Amino acid sequence: MPDIASCFLDCLDRAETRAAPFRHWLLSRMLPADACDAIVALPIDACIHGDTMGKRETNNSLRVFFDRTRQADHPVCADLARALQDGPVVRRLESLCGAALAGSFLRIEYCLDTDGFWLEPHTDIGAKRFTMLMYLSDTPGCEAWGTDLMDAGGTVIATTPYHRNDGCIFIPGEDTWHGFRRRPIDGVRRSLIVNYVVPEWRSRHELAFPDIAVRT
Repeated sequence: MPDIASCFLDCLDRAETRAAPFRHWLLSRMLPADACDAIVALPIDACIHGDTMGKRETNNSLRVFFDRTRQADHPVCADLARALQDGPVVRRLESLCGAALAGSFLRIEYCLDTDGFWLEPHTDIGAKRFTMLMYLSDTPGCEAWGTDLMDAGGTVIATTPYHRNDGCIFIPGEDTWHGFRRRPIDGVRRSLIVNYVVPEWRSRHELAFPDIAVRT
């Protein structure tokens, strides 16, 4: 199997650019199959249930990040973090998306959403320079669990395809409204949220390498 960085670079070469409702990129076969399987097999239970009031911050203390401790405990977390910190990967992301990532810090959140979860429309603008979503579930019905892309009024214009090991990228801006409208989740909606954030990011415990900025 290819390593994570090589597989991800190949994925970026195949990225599909979409212009509406804002510029984003659809990705497929993002990770080697064994790495994807290893993430899904991590001994982490979905501990957030019920209504999140439209915000992940509602349950901040229960959120899961691929921080230094989790990387030390689980090799796949370390392998993914190293790949996304890697110069060739970061340079390719900058080339694809036009993002300025040098000097930012890598943040990887593992989300396990259950029935009742929803997210209000938001843009990610501000401290996040880059957002990437990676979908991990393959249970029946998960095809309906993609991220909703919206206009400024909160109207859903498109929903990203949800398939295991696929995902999307966008660069936060004033028009990048997205969320997750209420709908049934029969099982666990698993995903990774990857951000490169500004150096001033206060929650250092969330970062993969809190003392090492990204270099290109």
